[in-house]
Amino acid sequence: MKNRTSSSDFTLLGLLINPRTTGIVFAVIFAIFVVAVTAHMVMIFLIQVDSRLHTPMYFLLSQLSIMDTLFICTTVPKLLVDMVSKEKTISFAACGIQIFLYLTMIGSEFFLLGLMAYDRYVAVCNPLRYPALMNLKVCLLLAAGAWFGGSLDGFLPTPITMNVPYCGSRSIDHFFYEIPAVLRLACADTSLYETLMYICCVLMLLIPISIISTSYSLILLTVHRMRSSEGRKKAFATCSSHLTVVSIFYGAAFYTYVLPQAFHTPEQDKVVSAFYTIVTPMLNPLIYSVRNKDVMGAFKKILAQCLSARKVSTSDG
Repeated sequence: MKNRTSSSDFTLLGLLINPRTTGIVFAVIFAIFVVAVTAHMVMIFLIQVDSRLHTPMYFLLSQLSIMDTLFICTTVPKLLVDMVSKEKTISFAACGIQIFLYLTMIGSEFFLLGLMAYDRYVAVCNPLRYPALMNLKVCLLLAAGAWFGGSLDGFLPTPITMNVPYCGSRSIDHFFYEIPAVLRLACADTSLYETLMYICCVLMLLIPISIISTSYSLILLTVHRMRSSEGRKKAFATCSSHLTVVSIFYGAAFYTYVLPQAFHTPEQDKVVSAFYTIVTPMLNPLIYSVRNKDVMGAFKKILAQCLSARKVSTSDG
């Protein structure tokens, strides 16, 4: 009876690390998690309180921060708990929630990065029409479209994956419930599902990549025609952060979901997954803040206000 009640649970084998280094790895991952969540919360706060950041670009950037925060919170807390506990099981219901949130966040980010490229295209190529083309209503529709597209990416594969029969080992050679790792345990022919998932992933990548490629091709043409070196420098500075994030995120996603499984190994999958589920959410706010004068200016302004308020309260006391 005990076996029957636990038969739907899976065991996450986690990251293959030397037991002697578990404490160090735990500390590093925990530090990255804290830095990532804190950086995103600060980014969202700055965009909300500083009027200079009330622009379409920063509105979309705040959506990216929300997605990244939910993204890292979907996998890392469970990984950290498993690293310090003997029981590394995850219930069937928790698997469904984790894979749905994971796919929704990654899908939403795919679309949002494409829409952010469109925003940069309008800003650089049509600066005079930018306020009209990227008004509040348009921004809300773009953000809603990204979230809706991501939720479709979560709704479609999740029920199929959860209904695949697993009649053998239920030990997942991964640190979270990721589809490629889970399908290795299936005792039925999943080739049709894998083909459909491959087509779906290609389309999910193709649509935003097409928007990004077209937008930046037009941006490069516009920048090439600029006579002002200052204008070129400003245009490149505006787009470089976004291109950096796109390269990191799409590169990892391409390896995981588009590259045929024959080129994959469980160890490589874990490394790539750890990179874009743990490291990338931490890098995104740092890339957008350190290389952005407006964000750094807003941060210094808030910091100065906090320090002055503290001095006043100290002197009053």
